[in-house]
Amino acid sequence: MKRSERLHALSEMLRRSGRRGCTAERLSAEFGVSVRTIKRDITALENSGAPIWSRTGPGGGYGLVAGGTLPPVSVTPVQAVALLAAVSAAPDAPYADLALAGVRKIVDVLDPATRARADELAARIWVEAPKVPRTIRSALEEGMTEQRVLRLRYTSLDGVTTTRDVEPVMFASRNGHWYLIGWCRLRDAMRWFLVSRIEQARVTGAGCSGHDISEIGVPPATARPVNG
Repeated sequence: MKRSERLHALSEMLRRSGRRGCTAERLSAEFGVSVRTIKRDITALENSGAPIWSRTGPGGGYGLVAGGTLPPVSVTPVQAVALLAAVSAAPDAPYADLALAGVRKIVDVLDPATRARADELAARIWVEAPKVPRTIRSALEEGMTEQRVLRLRYTSLDGVTTTRDVEPVMFASRNGHWYLIGWCRLRDAMRWFLVSRIEQARVTGAGCSGHDISEIGVPPATARPVNG
């Protein structure tokens, strides 16, 4: 990892750590560099205007001052292309359109030289992926965000088509496929719905009754939330 990229990642890790902060040893292990290098990086961030606090002794470490703001974040051409590739390769992912719009905003404000390099790199990456109809994805996203019951027309693997009222609980990606996991009022149980098999989806006016992620069961060891 180049130093400029490490500085970006370091500032984001400090941001996420909140009031707890991070020790130099933890940061050293995370980025695979020496503690001395981490301390030099912290100094560089401070010199750039980042509001970093430090504490010595047990429970000490580094963090961002509460309420403070970081300097404007710059993005390297490789980072910009990585974002573009990630969202372009997953058009069926929840909120994919919003993610792509967000990435394009970032690319639009890059300096000309960086944007030209990003465009040149992006031209070297092609993606081909199936696309779920926008109307269906919009309904699923709205139902999840607003916690409203979804009325689905769904065809199972054995070819049986049913209409279900489903309380959306979470989205999950498994083996390259996206699933809506929710409480099915028809079956009175938690069910996984393959998004590509949802033929129709509509947000109803009924609110969800409060089913929780914990009811889904223990996730696979390789599973993690997207903010993890």
